[in-house]
Amino acid sequence: MSTTPLPLWTREVSARRSAWYLGLTTFSILVLELAAIRWIGSQIRVFAYFANLVLMAVFLGMGLGVALGRRYPHLFEWVFPALLVLAAVLALSKQVGLMDLGFPDPSISLWGADVRMVSFGQFCLATLVVVGLFWLVALVFLLMAIPVGWWFGQLPPLRAYTYDLLGSLLGVLAFTAVAALHLPPAVWFGLGLLPLAWVSRRWWAAFGIGVILLTGWASQGAYFSPYNRIDLATDDFFTGEGQPPNPVARPEYKLSVNRDFHQHLLDLSTATVSQEPPDALRARIQKIYEIPFRLTSRRDRALVVGAGTGNDAAAALRAGFAHVSCVEIDPVILRLGREKHPEQPYTRPNVRLINNDARAYFEQNHTDQYDVVCYGLVDSHAMFSALSTLRLDNYLYTVEGLRSGWKHVAPGGIMSVSFSVFAGDWMLYRLNNTLLEATGLQPLVILHGYNYGVTFLVGRELMPQTVQATTGFPVHVLPEMEIRIPTDDWPFLYLRPNTVPYAYLTVLTLILVTALVAVRQTFGADLLTSRRFDPVLFLMGAAFLLLETRMVTELGLLFGSTWVVNASVFAGVLVMVLLANGYVIRRTASRIQPWYVPLVISLLAV
Repeated sequence: MSTTPLPLWTREVSARRSAWYLGLTTFSILVLELAAIRWIGSQIRVFAYFANLVLMAVFLGMGLGVALGRRYPHLFEWVFPALLVLAAVLALSKQVGLMDLGFPDPSISLWGADVRMVSFGQFCLATLVVVGLFWLVALVFLLMAIPVGWWFGQLPPLRAYTYDLLGSLLGVLAFTAVAALHLPPAVWFGLGLLPLAWVSRRWWAAFGIGVILLTGWASQGAYFSPYNRIDLATDDFFTGEGQPPNPVARPEYKLSVNRDFHQHLLDLSTATVSQEPPDALRARIQKIYEIPFRLTSRRDRALVVGAGTGNDAAAALRAGFAHVSCVEIDPVILRLGREKHPEQPYTRPNVRLINNDARAYFEQNHTDQYDVVCYGLVDSHAMFSALSTLRLDNYLYTVEGLRSGWKHVAPGGIMSVSFSVFAGDWMLYRLNNTLLEATGLQPLVILHGYNYGVTFLVGRELMPQTVQATTGFPVHVLPEMEIRIPTDDWPFLYLRPNTVPYAYLTVLTLILVTALVAVRQTFGADLLTSRRFDPVLFLMGAAFLLLETRMVTELGLLFGSTWVVNASVFAGVLVMVLLANGYVIRRTASRIQPWYVPLVISLLAV
């Protein structure tokens, strides 16, 4: 009876080399996990809002792969073809109609991905596509984790876990460096695939070259920040309205983030606008941007929150402000504004650029006062972390977040908040009520409609008649509407009121049912009744993941929703576990129960 020979990486390998290979594999898994989460969200826009689904797929796939690795080491040879299939689906997402996939769930407002009315067939199709992509990702990481399961069976468990953690920590640090350098996806995947190819050393590793080529082809012309895929194209915003090109205007651009429109880079200078008819669209948009900056007699200092590429900063300069501070979380968007904006506001010596989370800037600069605090159209198209359902801007629009911005308004100054209310009137009233609660003053509302937007104005000296006479726009005072407003304890600005997230719940139910089937097939039908199942370890693992999620959101609130905070949390957790594992190797505790006391105390302290 013939037996299939073991793969090369399993044959006569010393314990030291097995540990080395284990670390290389977990390094690759961490890099490719982070790469997959980011790239999938930039290729299929709905996944930019549901990065946690990708993370769940990765965790599930790795768990199944580790369990299967001891019995089926040959499965590892399929990881490179499977990853190539996933890369092909993502690279061709636009051609096959996945890029613009909408998520048929009315409970969650997704800019550019809202689905108002769908048939039952469309609902089923969208749900199956999301679940299908979930399992394709899970399959890739199942195959990737096969060697981890094999080597865990060849080494003492705690020693194997040490190298597992070391590889994972180095993977997080390496991907953090790649993000800091704003390198493209081809580099992410090349960094992750190279160690896997070294471990495999078989011809099928050549499929990895195809993965790198596909990611490079799909990313042509795009910029990649630590948060977003950014595409910049020549803008036809004004000429598309039937107006001839303005010969005075400099080149203008349209900037898209994660496949969705994000902002225009517009030339709204006085010289350009004066060349067009008085009622032209360009002149109207110029007036909209200048609304907050024309309403105060003191024009010394202005702060623009969510400054983007510089349209609001340019408006403040045109209005005569002596100093303008611009806070923007995305460093690449700031750089593109400096290089490409036709009015060049970011090159002025009286303009200060601050690359930071706006909420963190407010908390870290208590004494700064401004005549105008202007919130640009800060509508994030990405999640703060795959461990969280929060977007980058969620903590900015809570009662506490707006209150921290209001504290920076100088006496006689105003705060302006612009926002898209494409989602519906509920968003308009939610923001109005939140501002009222945060400032104690009734906001004045201008429904200008630019990018489906409105502008809220708050100031102790603002009067509706004066605002209307100065800006030329009708001013509204909205009645209070019974609607839940976001707070730091409930920061869900985009959650539509009085709805049930049935599509999201359907997806999670299908994932849970299919995952239970996969776990049963992998571990056996008697898993829950056999001694192999450890309920204490199971509950500790669930608690650990919940605690890590809490750390991400809490530290984001304290230090800003930035990629540096995310990387610090992930690296810190891995270092903590690595130290604990090393302690247990050297000093095995005879009784584990006493350790629960400091654990409970630390949790209560948090």
